[in-house]
Amino acid sequence: MKNKLKQSLIILGLLFSITGFAQTAKTIPIGTAKNWGSVDGISIIGLVQGPTSAEAQLQVACVFEYTENDIHSAQALPASLNGLVHLDDALKGELTKIRKSGQFKGHSLETLLMTPPEGSMSAKKLLLIGLGDRNNFTPELMTSVGEVAAREAMRLGVTNFALASDLKDAGIDSPTALVAGNVVKGIMLAHRSETYLKEHQLSNTRKLEKVYMLAGPSFFEVAGGGIQEVIAEVNKK
Repeated sequence: MKNKLKQSLIILGLLFSITGFAQTAKTIPIGTAKNWGSVDGISIIGLVQGPTSAEAQLQVACVFEYTENDIHSAQALPASLNGLVHLDDALKGELTKIRKSGQFKGHSLETLLMTPPEGSMSAKKLLLIGLGDRNNFTPELMTSVGEVAAREAMRLGVTNFALASDLKDAGIDSPTALVAGNVVKGIMLAHRSETYLKEHQLSNTRKLEKVYMLAGPSFFEVAGGGIQEVIAEVNKK
């Protein structure tokens, strides 16, 4: 518990998960949670928290193809604010090792499921999703990331998961609201496909109840705006 508290406090500006650069953003306290709305009975909850501390059954983190020292580069967030660095520290350097050795290459939408050591982080399972070459990144990819995350969560039988896109942690500037909204779009596409399968007796997965969208203090409100727009749009269909 002390380690988790320490991790939360260290992340002052906290990573963010759904990221982008905000010039005049309101800073939100760590631990803040807000239900941005629901679609098909799934609550989409914004959470100002890092991936090691979020209380969820499954934690999803996104990483690009490895480049030397990338999460510690000048373009990435400082170590004290960087969620990927905190995740690597919690895993005693294994995140970097599996990426550097090629065990997980981080190709676009590649996945790797891990069981973190007991007490290293709040979630019992960690799912890595690859983002491919950082030089070719577009926000549209995050729709597919949301789909993959939701499908894997349902396949694992969890009822909730937390997702950190970790773009800014990796040194990538991106439109916060658009990225957040695209992730939610993908989650709902996957859920509605799964609903169809259930209706036709082709699946028996458990229903997702909550998705925690992790955001740093400076990006929380902007991300939430993008999420709410998508929720309103999807609920019309």
